[in-house]
Amino acid sequence: MVFSIKRRKQDIKALKEETLDVLIIGGGITGAGTALQASASGLKTGLVEMQDFAEGTSSRSTKLVHGGLRYLKNFDVEVVADTVQERAVVQGIAPHIPKADPMILPIYDEPGSTFSMFSLKIAMDLYDRLADVTGTKYANYTLTKDEVLEREPQLNSEGLLGAGVYLDYRNNDSRLVIENIKRAAADGGHMVSRVKVVGILHDENDKVSGAEVEDLLTGETFAIKARVVLNTTGPWSDTIRQMDAKLDAVPQMRPTKGVHLVVDNKKLYVPQPTYFDTGKNDGRMVFVIPREEKTYFGTTDTDYKGDFAHPTVDQEDVDYLLDIVNTRYPSANITIDDIESSWAGLRPLISSNGGSDYNGGNSQPISDESFEKVISTIEQYQKGNVDRYTVEDALKNIETSNSELESNPSAISRGSALDIDEDGLITVAGGKLTDYRKMAIGAMKAIVEILQSDFNVSYELIDSAKYPVSGGELNPQEVEEETETLAQMGVEKGLSDSAGLYLAHLYGSNAPKVFALIDEVEQVEGLTLADTLSLYYAMDEEMALTPSDFLIRRTNHMLFMRDTLNAIIEPVIAEMARYYDWTEEAKARYRKELETAIAESDLKNLKGDGNR
Repeated sequence: MVFSIKRRKQDIKALKEETLDVLIIGGGITGAGTALQASASGLKTGLVEMQDFAEGTSSRSTKLVHGGLRYLKNFDVEVVADTVQERAVVQGIAPHIPKADPMILPIYDEPGSTFSMFSLKIAMDLYDRLADVTGTKYANYTLTKDEVLEREPQLNSEGLLGAGVYLDYRNNDSRLVIENIKRAAADGGHMVSRVKVVGILHDENDKVSGAEVEDLLTGETFAIKARVVLNTTGPWSDTIRQMDAKLDAVPQMRPTKGVHLVVDNKKLYVPQPTYFDTGKNDGRMVFVIPREEKTYFGTTDTDYKGDFAHPTVDQEDVDYLLDIVNTRYPSANITIDDIESSWAGLRPLISSNGGSDYNGGNSQPISDESFEKVISTIEQYQKGNVDRYTVEDALKNIETSNSELESNPSAISRGSALDIDEDGLITVAGGKLTDYRKMAIGAMKAIVEILQSDFNVSYELIDSAKYPVSGGELNPQEVEEETETLAQMGVEKGLSDSAGLYLAHLYGSNAPKVFALIDEVEQVEGLTLADTLSLYYAMDEEMALTPSDFLIRRTNHMLFMRDTLNAIIEPVIAEMARYYDWTEEAKARYRKELETAIAESDLKNLKGDGNR
């Protein structure tokens, strides 16, 4: 399958000429996941994204497939059960992307602590049962204070009681998007980036019949006809609905901004992902996560009303996170000058929903009386004095105290919503990355019902729980072994052991295609062999149209390999210019775009002159 600029021209031609079964607006994880299911089920599918795939929210997460242990503070068992079960499905269909990476959760004796050591152990035991890992190598365990400090010597010892360790998964968010997009394209879908919707079209009955779009690469405007139009634009959901002249759309989104900062692991070393209360008694928690040779930490959670396409890191964000991390790791003494890169992203929260947010609180925390009753009942169950039905009854009769105000952006639900407006426009909004496939299923059910009832066209949906994304054709139970085998294929063709393994992890079952390029292309001057292969594969098979696409989203070079970034910028630009036959003007424009992105990531405006 070739998914390159040549394919883009063919797809745009098809979008102009065909009547689609479904047009998806938005190329983040929800749109990508829906496009995969639609294309695999045989629907004539089109997807347009005004930026690069995943350039908005879906490349700016905490980069975890998070299990939501925190929900169990309020015994939100159903949410956690759904989350961990779906996480297992995602790991099954994209085994080269989410990787098991147990999380350590230190407990401090301080006001506002989410857990005590006792309640944490109960929550972790319940979590393990829900995740079906009890008795496995991923089963939870606790650490004493001394054991925690032996593992993380930089951690603050004052008030430290111990820690729990439980299963969680690291993720590569933008890679998950592009692998869904590639599979949809391979199944016949027309997946096109840098095409912006400028209007919603209607038929003679005032029903949605497509969209007017602008190709941002050529400036051409054209119409796309579709029987069903699906809006999966995340923070832009209200913008698309308000673009629909037949609707009196009431805004429903309340985006919040999350910020992450990256430092070298020599400055702050953690052996595994770490998750703790902020210590500010504000109901929030912060992650500190190792990646490559770096450590990143976040996230913030603040209301956002600025430019959705360019959320940026503010001084207030930096001060907040540095205060927390330096309190927890006092010997690190991190300053803004230690920050090598950063990112800010928006969470597409729905303002009308109450409930848990993984980084915030809950709009309806349980009352102290209910909490104590549940703890007591679980203790009795563990002693064999009551049966499981008594525990289930206690969980079902939890009372809430409504103690947290709705004005706290951290208390807004991460839940999703599917709405069908009176003219037929479908909008899927909100939700968590972990739930993208389930949100896509909900959208697909609505789409096929409309196609059947309004157009007498029938489709049978695939079982997406068993349909791998591009690169995902590996045995999820033996992914490490199979990845090692793939890596050796690269080593046999001249790559170093580390480069072979890096590419095998990045591309999964597509790695042999990447390694095959060794026989087809010359190593680019100024790039390693691995970077040369990645660059060509990104242009040939992953629709990387700009240096930013390649260095930020097809790889995470800008974020986690900042110290080698400067040396490869010009070779990457030069080779892409040759490949795409850019004019000097285009070349300068893309260089400027990348320089701006790097300056924002470097926090150049906050650091002042003299920094990089």
